[in-house]
Amino acid sequence: MIIEQIYTGCLAQGAYYIESKGEVAIIDPLREIAPYIKKVKEANASIKYIFETHFHADFVSGHVTLSKETGAPIIYGPTASPSFDAVIAEDGQEFKLGELTIIALHTPGHTMESTTFLLKDKNGNDHAIFSGDTLFLGDVGRPDLAQKAAHLTQEQLAETLYDSLRNKIMPLSDDVIVYPAHGAGSACGKNMMKETVDTLGNQKKMNYALRASMTKEEFVKEVTDGLLPPPKYFPLNVQMNKEGYEDISIVLDRGTTALSPKDFEIAANDTGAIVLDVRNQSEFVKGHVPRSIFIGLNGDFAPWVGALIADIKQTILLVIPEGKEEEAITRLSRVGFDGTIGYLKGGIDAWKSAGKDFDTISSISAAEAEKGLKDDSISVFDVRKVSEFQSEHVKNAINTPLSDLNSHLSQFPAKSTFYIHCAGGYRSVIAASILKSRGIHNLVDVAGGFAAIKTTNVDVTNYVCPSTL
Repeated sequence: MIIEQIYTGCLAQGAYYIESKGEVAIIDPLREIAPYIKKVKEANASIKYIFETHFHADFVSGHVTLSKETGAPIIYGPTASPSFDAVIAEDGQEFKLGELTIIALHTPGHTMESTTFLLKDKNGNDHAIFSGDTLFLGDVGRPDLAQKAAHLTQEQLAETLYDSLRNKIMPLSDDVIVYPAHGAGSACGKNMMKETVDTLGNQKKMNYALRASMTKEEFVKEVTDGLLPPPKYFPLNVQMNKEGYEDISIVLDRGTTALSPKDFEIAANDTGAIVLDVRNQSEFVKGHVPRSIFIGLNGDFAPWVGALIADIKQTILLVIPEGKEEEAITRLSRVGFDGTIGYLKGGIDAWKSAGKDFDTISSISAAEAEKGLKDDSISVFDVRKVSEFQSEHVKNAINTPLSDLNSHLSQFPAKSTFYIHCAGGYRSVIAASILKSRGIHNLVDVAGGFAAIKTTNVDVTNYVCPSTL
C-alpha cells in the first residue's frame, strides 16, 4: 500500500495518490495532471478511480482531464449532479483497489454532496480517511459556501455538518489517519493547523469542532462565528468543477504567446486585458507597465488573483520573469483563470528599450518612515488582515485590508502623501499597484512592512495574541 499526499502550498491543498497491486486511486487532483500520469507510468500501474470529495470552490480540479486521458471513472458522493459522466456513489458503497477497499461515507454539511472516503487495509481494518473539506486539522469546512445551491441557511448546513461528524467520523478508531483537502492558509476554513496529516484521536483532543461535550447549538455558533465573506471567484470555480472546462494544454498554448512591446500594447488596448505583473515586488517597484497590477509568483499568487481580480473570464496579459511562463499560466488556471492571451517578450527591459512609458512606486525603508512620521500630517495605511491589525499595529494607522481594498478607496488622501505597508512587503505592493491603477499616486510603500517597522522606534500598540481576539 502506497499513500502519498501531494501538497500544493500556494493553495494549501492536498491531493492524494493511493496505490495497491498496480491499481491507483487519485483523490482531488489538481488541474495539471502530468505529475499523476508520470507517477503512474513510473510505477507501471494504472489509474482505476478518480475520487472527488465535493465540488471544490477554491480551485479547479483535474478530474475531467484526468478521466479523459486515462478512462478512469470520476466518483462523487450522493446528491452530486455533475454535467459530465460520473459514478454517483451510494452512502457506504465500496470500491476495491488492489488489496484495499475504499468506502464512500456521505458527510454533508460543508456542501450537500461532501463525502469522506474511508480506506481499509488488506486485512479489512480502518486505516485512513480522506476527509475533503468536511474535517480539517484543527477546524471543519465552512458551512456558508453552498447555501444558495442547497437552498439552506449556513446554520442549517452547520447542523448537518454536526450530524455528519458525530455519526460518520467520530465513531471511527482514534488511530485512523486523517488526510484533509486543505491546511493552514486556505479560505475554506477559519483556523487550520499548520500540519497536514494527523490521527483522528489527536483531532478529537485538539479540534474544537470535535469536542465530545459539544451540543449542536454550540457547534453552530462556534463554526459560523467570525466567518469572513468567501472570495468572489469561489462560485465560478464550483461551476467549472461541476460543468467541465477547457483542457489545460489549450490554455497553456494560448497563454504562452510571446508578444513584442508593440503587439502587447495593442492587445491590451484592443481586448481590455488586465496587465498582470508577476515578478518580485522589488522589481515591480523599480519599473512597470503603467496601470499594471502586481501579484507576485513568490507569494500566495493564485488565491490573491482570485480574490482581487474575481472574474475568471477576465482577459490577462502577463509581465513575467523569463522561463516562468508555464508556471504562471498553470497557477492561474488552478483557480479558473484561463484567459491569459500572451506575455511581454523580453519583459520590462524590452518595454523600456522600445521607448514605452513606464511607472514606478515610491518606496522607503522603515528607518526613513520613522523620520517621516515625525510629521503628523502623514497618514499610515495598513493593508494586513483585520486580525493582524488588531493584534499589533502602528499607532493611529488605518486598517484597509487588501482583500477588501476597493471598498476603502475613499479613505485614502486625494493629494497629501501617505504611507502604506503590510507584514513583509508583498501585499502592500499589490495594494499600491491597485491604487495607482485607480489614479491614486501619492502613496509611499514602506519596504519590509510591519516586520521592518518594529525594528525602529515608531510607536506601535501593545501586542495582543490573535487567538484571544
